[in-house]
Amino acid sequence: MFEVLLPLYQDNFKVILMDFLGNGKSDRVDEFPADVWMNQAKQVIGLIEHLKYQKVNLAGTSGGAWTAVNAAMERPDLIKSVAADSFDGRTLADDFAEKLIAERTFAKNDASARQFYEWCQGDDWEKVVDLDTKALMECAERKLPLFQKSLDHLEVPVLFLGSLEDPMVRSNLAEEYEQIKQQVQNGHVYLFPTGGHPAIVSNTEAAARIITEFINALSGID
Repeated sequence: MFEVLLPLYQDNFKVILMDFLGNGKSDRVDEFPADVWMNQAKQVIGLIEHLKYQKVNLAGTSGGAWTAVNAAMERPDLIKSVAADSFDGRTLADDFAEKLIAERTFAKNDASARQFYEWCQGDDWEKVVDLDTKALMECAERKLPLFQKSLDHLEVPVLFLGSLEDPMVRSNLAEEYEQIKQQVQNGHVYLFPTGGHPAIVSNTEAAARIITEFINALSGID
């Protein structure tokens, strides 16, 4: 999904793009768990350990933002920072399920969206999307916690990114991000006035610059 963004980051970082289990080129699964973002956080940690890396900078967008934050809370020894982009925050918005169904229904009936999903997921994209929708609907209906711990436990620096025009996130995103910033130990917020979902794509070059500056500042690089 993010291959097109690589040139904006590769001059400054070694970049690893991840296909979670059941997605993209990874092995398929029969179902996704309703606590999908906690499960994916374990996959992130498993990959970092397998590659024997330390002090990794994570960038997660939409659902991947919950994944990245959960991974950072679980293993702050492995993770240096998180850029959490275009997500609802501490809870799913009240209209999350409604927006999700509308977006997925539109995508299945839109030629360009279908092509995008097929490019990301392969020929069986529709099954993958349906499994993902089912898991997210169950998460919303059961009101499952999105984080394995209170955000007070989040030790690593986090940059919260988003767009005020994003139709896929809560309408009071600015307020939610500011409240999270007050709760975490080292939080930063940047909201674009324009752009769709996610901000890292709709504000491509600006988002890359802001994320790069955020990470470099932590390393003392001008």
